Amino acid sequence: MPVESIPLPHGGHLRAAAARYAIPLAEWLDLSTGINPNGWPAPALPPTVWNRLPEDEDGLEAAARDYYRADSLLAVAGSQAAIQLLPKLREPGRVAIIHPGYREHYRAWQRAGHAVSADEIEPVSERVEHMLLIHPNNPGGECFTREQLLRCHARLRQRDGWLVVDEAFIDCAPEHSLAPFSDRPGLIVLRSLGKFFGLAGARVGFVCAQAAILKALKSELGPWPIAAPSRHVATLALRDNDWQQAARAALPSAGERLRELLSRHGLAPNGGGCLFQWVETERAGELHEQLARRAILTRLFDAPASLRFGLPGDESGWRRLDEALGAVR
Repeated sequence: MPVESIPLPHGGHLRAAAARYAIPLAEWLDLSTGINPNGWPAPALPPTVWNRLPEDEDGLEAAARDYYRADSLLAVAGSQAAIQLLPKLREPGRVAIIHPGYREHYRAWQRAGHAVSADEIEPVSERVEHMLLIHPNNPGGECFTREQLLRCHARLRQRDGWLVVDEAFIDCAPEHSLAPFSDRPGLIVLRSLGKFFGLAGARVGFVCAQAAILKALKSELGPWPIAAPSRHVATLALRDNDWQQAARAALPSAGERLRELLSRHGLAPNGGGCLFQWVETERAGELHEQLARRAILTRLFDAPASLRFGLPGDESGWRRLDEALGAVR
């Protein structure tokens, strides 16, 4: 896996798609990101969040500790900030990552001089010091029990290694999170408000870990890593228990509806979850192109050839996807 020097492809980039296919931006149905299309409804913001510097004492960290049930955490500009910095805190070693997965993890560890390989968590290979898991995995949706993950962590800890768990998609089932165990040495949990809360534009994430790791990360980040408006919105969202419970009740059925819709069109998913479904098919590139010509954007993967479909946000979007898949089948 060579270190890539060009930007990796991600979901989104809707403006680029609109320009490429000469279709107005407002006409697109964006299913490429796995972001909750009916995210937390952010209110109008008070003027003070725009004309004052961010302050650590504004309640964000306290709200996050309550929500994640983690004793020690650090707010960062989306989990991407931590993904890029964490590998630099360890001497070059051997790192296992489940494949396929979020490729920014691969590149960050490689750029820091680590040898990265694909591996399984049970049994984690004796040849690696650290393991990185996306849980549930993206795009495959693989899930593990807490017991499996903690056994993996215990084995790595015997080698003074880390288990880093990226839980960007776990909010639908928080009972599986390792955040409450992140006070253990060598266990690092990444969380984000981008997917479940639908607040990707706020760029708010958290690292749950022991204080020494957080101190080193904070030194690398410098002051004010998150803008005051983002901190304000994130605090309110993390405190909104009623909205969270309603979203957890609604999203699993939406994910199942998407799985059934794709299956009806001969695209039975190979994996997925509440916020996306993933389909391996040799026709992935062709389907991606045909749907894009109908102003429906999906996430295309090349290894293996596959598509990830996010959730439509309303009935009109569901009908459009159903009709488009029928037309391209």
